[in-house]
Amino acid sequence: MASCCAARASDCDELFADARRPEITNPKLALRLVPLCYEAFAVLHSGVSHTPLYAAERLTSDSVAAARRIDRVDAFHDENALPTDDRARLDDYVRSGFDRGHMAPAGDMPTGSAQAQSFTLANIVPQDRELNRGLWSAIEESVRRLATRRKILFVVTGPIYAGDAVQAINGRVLVPTQLFKALYDPATGEAGAYLVPNRDDAGWQAVSLDALRRIAGLDVFPALSPAAKARAMDLPEPRAYSRGEADGDEHPRRKPRADDSFETWAKAELHRFLRRVWRDLMRALF
Repeated sequence: MASCCAARASDCDELFADARRPEITNPKLALRLVPLCYEAFAVLHSGVSHTPLYAAERLTSDSVAAARRIDRVDAFHDENALPTDDRARLDDYVRSGFDRGHMAPAGDMPTGSAQAQSFTLANIVPQDRELNRGLWSAIEESVRRLATRRKILFVVTGPIYAGDAVQAINGRVLVPTQLFKALYDPATGEAGAYLVPNRDDAGWQAVSLDALRRIAGLDVFPALSPAAKARAMDLPEPRAYSRGEADGDEHPRRKPRADDSFETWAKAELHRFLRRVWRDLMRALF
């Protein structure tokens, strides 16, 4: 299946804060780049890594509400708008051991056609399976809920390739060493980013845009003031939400059910406490 609607890059200006696209500050990244515009997100694709360098979105309370009404239908496909040698292929991921990780999440897409577009491999990176289905999924949902409360958020998500021995699947598609998701609230001027190692025991940390620029080689929101870039906003703690939980319920404790024994409830609470301690330790280390 080909991506039906990759359009001119200029058609996506509304997806970027102040219509300013992220700027590359690491010259090593500025090779074989193709900007692509879709219905609800934009990407800058690298023919060197065969992945996006970033995906940009404008999330609103309305778009999040619309996305929740769309059933997910997986439709991964090559991106025919890219040069053949520069794009990832479906067979690159076969038996790779990695998930095909969305940068602009399918769960953010407000229409069926936008969701179908999000499955282009131009929006995908090799992602650790446990991370993709656990912590990273929780970060994505936490950002959607924050967008519901804040009304509008600009979001830029992307991979980081650090070190001299970056892994590649099928000898072609580079595997990120870390992933980031940067947020900007235009109403308050606050900004910051989640930073996560691409592995199964990953923890997360909140970083400023200045710190992210040094790590990722990207100025994700170039129009922001130096003060906004220097301070990381308070980001919500990522957690797995149930579909029906209230958006304002940030850190609910598990309540005992009527059929729980005290031992069952206590074990669940101990497990929750140990997970929080582990997350805090990982955040301190990374």
